[in-house]
Amino acid sequence: MGREKRLYPSILSADFTKLGEECLFLQELGCTHLHVDVMDGQFVPPISFGEPVIRSLRKAVDLFFDVHYMGLHPEYRIDSMAQCGAQSLTIHAETCVHLDAVLQKIHDAGMEAGVALNPATPLQVLDYVMDKLDQVLIMTVNPGYGGQSYLPSMTAKIRALREKLDAAGYGQVPIQVDGGIYASNVQVVLEAGADRIVSGSGVFGGDMKTNYEAFQAILQQYA
Repeated sequence: MGREKRLYPSILSADFTKLGEECLFLQELGCTHLHVDVMDGQFVPPISFGEPVIRSLRKAVDLFFDVHYMGLHPEYRIDSMAQCGAQSLTIHAETCVHLDAVLQKIHDAGMEAGVALNPATPLQVLDYVMDKLDQVLIMTVNPGYGGQSYLPSMTAKIRALREKLDAAGYGQVPIQVDGGIYASNVQVVLEAGADRIVSGSGVFGGDMKTNYEAFQAILQQYA
């Protein structure tokens, strides 16, 4: 685990008729990590995809699969996610009763563990699980749909989380951000303390090579 500045393209915005092809193209550009949004239709309204798609994509690319599970009862999905190729699993604090135990189970399955915070979710839910965190994901939009605009109020939340982690002795824990982030506004979250940048439309919308290189040029300034 480290706090390197890194781009995590979100495949939710990819063209699903050529998902493997687009992800392989990103790999050839130098991309190393993918953000995989799994939605259950209950915690968030849409249903996206699940283990069969991840398993198939695992055969096509050699990238780190960072799975963001937007679903209830994540404890029932942990083993199957690990088996299909997920290497990191981030869950929402509101989706399980025993957050500490679920994070431990994710580690026991051989994956990195993260907690996602919706815009209105307080940072205090992390107070007694910091020792089990490989990342914290701050949602900078309300989850469920791509293409939303960045919520400006989340800049202060990112900054507050960075201060909170540092003060508690967990400054090595990276902050991931997701929602409404493009090369045109990524500096805002980087300067607030974000490390891992999730972008869907900002990478897959338009010319992927141009978008990817624009992000990388900015991230290198914060290396």
